[in-house]
Amino acid sequence: MNQTTHFSVSKAEVEYFNTQGYVKIKNVFSAEQLSAFEEVLDQIVAQEKEQLPPLEERDTYGKAFIQLGNLWEQEQRIKDFVFSKPLAHIAQQLLEVDSVRMYHDQALYKEADGGITPWHCDQQYWPLESNKTVTAWIPLTEIPIAMGPLEFSAGSQQLLEGRQLEIGDESEEKIGKLLRLTDFEQHVSPYALGEVSFHSGWVFHRAGANTSSMMRKVMTVIYMDGAMKLKQPENKNQERDWHRWCPGAEIGKVIDTPINPILYP
Repeated sequence: MNQTTHFSVSKAEVEYFNTQGYVKIKNVFSAEQLSAFEEVLDQIVAQEKEQLPPLEERDTYGKAFIQLGNLWEQEQRIKDFVFSKPLAHIAQQLLEVDSVRMYHDQALYKEADGGITPWHCDQQYWPLESNKTVTAWIPLTEIPIAMGPLEFSAGSQQLLEGRQLEIGDESEEKIGKLLRLTDFEQHVSPYALGEVSFHSGWVFHRAGANTSSMMRKVMTVIYMDGAMKLKQPENKNQERDWHRWCPGAEIGKVIDTPINPILYP
């Protein structure tokens, strides 16, 4: 990534995001930036892994990845990466809003022999009033198909059925069956080093198992419209996310809390 505060995307990329529900953009980060960030994140994930049961003793969700959130609050080097102005600029352009703010970040490390990430859509979990959300999915290394890159049901953000399903065995089965009956194409491809995908909160996506001998290392940053308001939670997941990711926000008002800062401009 260049060292300015900007990273311009094309009209074609914005249009692709709007129609397909996701877009992949190359050369967002340099190899040097990713390597330095990988080093600090690896240490935190390794400490978390020590607390987890063996892979074979976990459920489907537990086998999908090691998951840690809002790491930017713990470590300045992570904050510098997560608060990247060019990355947030991409999100702002794709959402076509005046500003974007932090919802939260997540590390998603899929271990060697780690299982699938079942079909789901993210915004089922979020107590947010509009669909102006986007997740930047940032691989820290190249990700070949064998490591389980994201797979998108392109255009499925239009689909209302299946949104209520929590991620797990049921969502994998029912959403998978639903998508097979639709005309939405399933897109999956490797990620080059420095390539980042951005996906809508309502697009259905999954990831395959990691059949390689290496850890699949991914960081994510979830952005929302700077003017996003908190809605009345519709399920227990949204209730939990309200208090975890935007504590102190009030229903019907803009989510402007100390841990939901404007990241661009």
